[in-house]
Amino acid sequence: MASFDTETLRLLEPVQEVEIRTEKHPRAAVPIWVVVAGGDVYVRSVRGEKGRWYQDLKAGSPATLEIRGRRIQIQSASATDAGSVERASQAFLSKYRGSPYVASILRTEILPTTLRLEPRP
Repeated sequence: MASFDTETLRLLEPVQEVEIRTEKHPRAAVPIWVVVAGGDVYVRSVRGEKGRWYQDLKAGSPATLEIRGRRIQIQSASATDAGSVERASQAFLSKYRGSPYVASILRTEILPTTLRLEPRP
């Protein structure tokens, strides 16, 4: 498992939204929430299994995160083990506590869409 460098983690940690583009759908950027927990980067599909970008990543499509004019090449790995799901949930709750939408990303049916992002080699 590859990890992001410290600079990338510091860039991702405070940002509220990033845009993701999958190689399967490169013309469509989708805003998503991203959290850093224990040095790992997590995302979830608020639309559950229906989320197009989620389907692409789950199928192995590489993607790009766009943040503050920077592009980060990524790949994903399922993070549905209890520890990862809990770390991600706590990070989402902490980071987005003030948002009226945070409960949406914590719904039981959404938890299985937890993905860990990794830098693409």
